[in-house]
Amino acid sequence: MFPRLAEQYRSVVHDLVLSLQALARSLQNRGLAATCYTCGDGRDGQGASFVANLGANHMVRFLVSDFGISWVESRDGHELVKLEGAEAIQELQRVAQVLQLPDAVASQGRLGKAAG
Repeated sequence: MFPRLAEQYRSVVHDLVLSLQALARSLQNRGLAATCYTCGDGRDGQGASFVANLGANHMVRFLVSDFGISWVESRDGHELVKLEGAEAIQELQRVAQVLQLPDAVASQGRLGKAAG
């Protein structure tokens, strides 16, 4: 059972890495500063560090690896929110959905729900 669970987790990490790369490209195409650095070759594990500047000194960082998943949101250099695991993935999904709205780049203030 445990080898199967480990493989499923590696698969989730791999899917998240691909999604983070796509999200970074999408944000860059919309004129926002975003990067996604990956590590590992996929065989012995993989991970990524995604960072996006959402304007007004508002940054998010999403880290994913075989060791865990975390989301950190900060403004003016101060950490506002730190989430891990499923909550981190849900927050990433929320931001990705907001950024899909046509006027998201012009009205980035709506992204700060958690920062409130």
